[in-house]
Amino acid sequence: MSPAAPVAARSRTAGTGAQPCPTVEVPTRPVGTPSPPPVEPAEAAVGGAALATTGLVTPAGTPSAPAVTATSWIVADLGSGQVLGGCGPHEHRTPASVQKLLLAVALLPRLDPTTVVEVTRDDLHDLDPASSLMGVVEGGRYTVEELWLGLLLESGNDAANVLARLGGGGAGRPGGVQVMNDEAGRLRASQTHAVTPSGLDGAGQYTSAYDLALIARAAFERDDFRRYIATRTASLPSTPGRSALALTGDNTLLGSYPGMLGGKTGFTDLARQTYVGVAERDGRTLAVTLLGAENAPLGSLGEATALLNWGFALAPDEAVGHLVTPDQGKKDENKDKLVAATGDEGGTGGEPGSLLPVTVGTVAALGIILVGVLAGWRRASRRVAG
Repeated sequence: MSPAAPVAARSRTAGTGAQPCPTVEVPTRPVGTPSPPPVEPAEAAVGGAALATTGLVTPAGTPSAPAVTATSWIVADLGSGQVLGGCGPHEHRTPASVQKLLLAVALLPRLDPTTVVEVTRDDLHDLDPASSLMGVVEGGRYTVEELWLGLLLESGNDAANVLARLGGGGAGRPGGVQVMNDEAGRLRASQTHAVTPSGLDGAGQYTSAYDLALIARAAFERDDFRRYIATRTASLPSTPGRSALALTGDNTLLGSYPGMLGGKTGFTDLARQTYVGVAERDGRTLAVTLLGAENAPLGSLGEATALLNWGFALAPDEAVGHLVTPDQGKKDENKDKLVAATGDEGGTGGEPGSLLPVTVGTVAALGIILVGVLAGWRRASRRVAG
């Protein structure tokens, strides 16, 4: 579905001084957070020129966005693809466990849920026992479906390592991470680069609020993902070599926010609190993504609630940009090839369904081809008649 043209947006680009985002003062925000790489101008404008800002962008004449501690956020309609508003939508931030959504999008199509995999020592050796774990054990055998449940309910970093190793084939876990980055490229999530499958901090690992909306849209299009993310509890039986496991989903607003389809939280010391959630109401499916939030006063879940309420209060046609699609990227690429071949940038407009540019050179070329075809037809007619 092509997104509707957005109405005028209240924003200024980063080059002219961004409109500050409404924020809650956080006197205890930690220092020493990573310095993200700069965003290229072309990447900052993906989804619409109004999104190329480090500050706030909202539709003109709409209620003010709520004040939050998150340093970057976005609210988008997954059905229409419209971006309703955001703060620093394309700014690089550290993802924490919301990166597990990219792992799911990349590997769900590649892994048979009935496959049984044995956990190895290498799957577990680099994990902090205090981090979020599903609870798999070395030598234990688990189905892929059980690992997905452990990943999404318990935010299991151990499950992420096993799934990435399996999805990477002969290249192992690094191969699985590469599949994640390839999928991010396919989705046109150009501010996203994974280093770890779980979202545990790694040098050079970043994402953006806008990219997370692209990833969430792809994830929630899958029936299997929606089923896993909506599961609240699961019991895995004991088998030889492993104990029974009781999996319980963390508080992601499922069951507490009206229409909530599911969500994913994240936290590391560097990333702070991160969150992706999707809710459905009155025929609209909105996603909220936020990065760099703090525990107080609302925490990521409270801030997500405030942003979703703000988004649902907007009229359906109020937007500041749109979520790009992989096929839109192919159309843009084909346009670039056409421009390179013809030297003409006019007539296409970059919109789906646009006519090819017709130039004097094109008409002349078509004329030459037509004359050649007619001449060949006459020669063939004479040979048949004679």
